[in-house]
Amino acid sequence: MYEWQQLIQLIVDEIDTCIEHSYSEALTLRLLSRKLGYSEFYTTRKFKEVAGMSFRDYLWKRKLAFALKEVRDSEKSLLTIAFEYGFSSHEAFTRAFKKVFGIAPSEYRKNPQPVILRTKILAFDRYFLGLGEIGMQKTTEELKIYFVTIPAHKFLHVSNNESNGYWDFWKKQSEIPGQDCDTISGLLDSIKGKLDDDGGSQSNSGSGQLMAYINDPAGRLCDWGFPRIECYGARLPINYAGEVPEQMTMTDIPEAEYLVFEHGSFDYEQENRSIEEKMETAMISFDFNGTGYSYDTSPGRIIYMYHDPARYWKYIRPVKKYSEA
Repeated sequence: MYEWQQLIQLIVDEIDTCIEHSYSEALTLRLLSRKLGYSEFYTTRKFKEVAGMSFRDYLWKRKLAFALKEVRDSEKSLLTIAFEYGFSSHEAFTRAFKKVFGIAPSEYRKNPQPVILRTKILAFDRYFLGLGEIGMQKTTEELKIYFVTIPAHKFLHVSNNESNGYWDFWKKQSEIPGQDCDTISGLLDSIKGKLDDDGGSQSNSGSGQLMAYINDPAGRLCDWGFPRIECYGARLPINYAGEVPEQMTMTDIPEAEYLVFEHGSFDYEQENRSIEEKMETAMISFDFNGTGYSYDTSPGRIIYMYHDPARYWKYIRPVKKYSEA
C-alpha cells in the first residue's frame, strides 16, 4: 500500500505542476498512468482507493481552486481564466464554479467570501504513516535564535484543548462537523490577504496557514510544561474586515515581543524528526541570562509554529521583560 501512496503522490505533484505551468496536454490519466507503468484502469482504481475520490473529480476541483484565486486576485477576464484552466466556454466555467463554490465567478470577484477549496492531497506522508524519517541526509543549516516585535494583527482559527500534536489535532477535529482538515484548510486557502501567504496552495505551507498554541490555564500541558490550547489558522491584518466562517474564531493579537527559533530548509522525509528534536532542545535549554527577558506564559499569549520544509521551521514564542514579571 505504501508503494501506491508514493505513486499517487507523484501524480498529485504532477497535477499541480501541470496546472501551474498550463501543461494541459499532460494532464490526462493515460499519460500519467504510463509514467507509472500501469494501465489507466488500474491507476484509476488505485487513485480513488488512496485519495478517496476519483482522478477526474480531484483534477476538476483542483483546477477550480487555482482558477478561483485568479478570479479573486487578477484582472484577467473570466473567459480568459476559463480557457486557461481547461473550460470550453464562459458558461461552462460559471456552471462548474457555481456548482462547487455556490456562487458565480462574477459575483465572487465583486465580493470574495470564504469558500472551501480543494487543497493538495498529501497521499504519502512518512510521519502520518508511522514510517519516521529516512535519516540519510543531515542538513548543515544552523538554528537561528532572535527576538522580534510583531505588530498587532488578527488570528483566524479553529482550536482544540484536548489534542496533543498535529495529527492528533486533526483526528479530533475530524469528529466535529465542518472542522475537518480538508474543510478548514480549504476555507483558509480561499481567504485573501493572509499575512504569511506567498501564493502556495498546500495546507500548512506557503498558503499562510499555521499551527499555534494559546496559553490557557484550563488547557493541557505542552511538552515544555506550559498550559496550551492547540489551534490551526492564519494571521490576518489588524484591519481585516472580511467574513468569518461560522466554524472559526477571530482573535485580536496585540503588538508584542517574541523569541524566534528558526531552522532553514530541510528534507522532510529524511530529517523532520531530527530537526524537531533540535528545535525542542533549543527551546527548553535557552538561557535567558543577560537578555532581560523570560518566556511569557500568561493567558492569551500565542505561540506560532511555521512548518514549511522548503523554507524553514519556526517557533515564535511570546516573551516579557523581567520588569513585567
